[in-house]
Amino acid sequence: MKDKNEKKKDLEDLKKTISENKNLFVTSYEKLTVSQDFQLRKAIREAGGRYRVVKNNIAAKASEGTPASELLGALRGMTSLAYTSKDPVALAKALTKYSKDNAAFTFKAGMVEGRAVDIKAVNDLAAMPPKEEIYAKLLYLINANATRLVSSINGVGRNLAVVLDQAGKENKFKQ
Repeated sequence: MKDKNEKKKDLEDLKKTISENKNLFVTSYEKLTVSQDFQLRKAIREAGGRYRVVKNNIAAKASEGTPASELLGALRGMTSLAYTSKDPVALAKALTKYSKDNAAFTFKAGMVEGRAVDIKAVNDLAAMPPKEEIYAKLLYLINANATRLVSSINGVGRNLAVVLDQAGKENKFKQ
């Protein structure tokens, strides 16, 4: 059993984790086997996240004064946290995929970029395309407008050259 100093250290460590990570998913892991837990932790690591099991009362105390206080204030049952300071979409995808394969793993709540979200929003987040694909689409849209502008400018000059050439062939410039 942990003594008071170890519990205080755990509380401070959890406070630091909550304050440093704006993307947090509160989950329940009841009846997971050791191998299922290992696969879950592996999937979360591959998505760039971290995972830890927490005691409900310590999580509530650690979240006081943070945006996560409404998520962690009234927890019940076995609770774990999956968190990242990087891409929340990748972590949400990994967790959603894992929860579909393992019914014992469920979502309780989530926080994305410091805002509380419900379970439906977590599923919507998991359905989003990866960040790289969104960037590629955005760059394509920016480039498409620039390409159209250059084509239009070139078209005016080309059309003027064709008209002048035609007029020159028909001797329209004689005095």
